[in-house]
Amino acid sequence: MKARRQAVVLELVGREAIVSQDQLRRRLRARGFVVTQATLSRDIQDLGLLKRAADGAYQRPDASEPAASAQRTRALLQRALREHLTGLDRVQQLIVLKTGPGHAQLLALAIDHDELPGVVGTIAGDDTILVIARSTGAARSAARTLQELADGKA
Repeated sequence: MKARRQAVVLELVGREAIVSQDQLRRRLRARGFVVTQATLSRDIQDLGLLKRAADGAYQRPDASEPAASAQRTRALLQRALREHLTGLDRVQQLIVLKTGPGHAQLLALAIDHDELPGVVGTIAGDDTILVIARSTGAARSAARTLQELADGKA
C-alpha cells in the first residue's frame, strides 16, 4: 500500500502544482488513499520532495542541479532496492526484478528516474518489474549496478 501511495504522490506532484500537504491529502483521497498528516509527512521525506521557491509547490529534487539531483535520485533508487527488491534475473537484454506484493511500481519509478545508462524503460506489475535495456551488454551492466546498489556496494 505504501509503495502504491508513494507512486501516486510522485505522479500528482509531477502533474500539478501542489502547495500544501492538505491539498496533496485531498488529491490522494480522491484516488482512494486515506492518509494522516504524519503518514504524508513521512512519504514526502521518503521521496525527497522539495518546495519550489517560485510558487511553493512540491517537486522532485531540483533538476537544475544535475550533480546533486543525480546523487539524490541514486540514493532514492538504492533505498527502494534495499527495501523492496527480493530477486533479480537477467535474460539477454531483459532484467526481471521481483518485489513484495504492491511494491513493484514504486521501485520501477525509482529506476526510471535514475536513468541508468542503456535502460530504455520499465514495465511494472504488482510484484514484478521488467527492465528493458538496449542491448545484452547494457542489461548486464544495469543488472550489476542494480544488484550492487541493493547490496550496498555501490
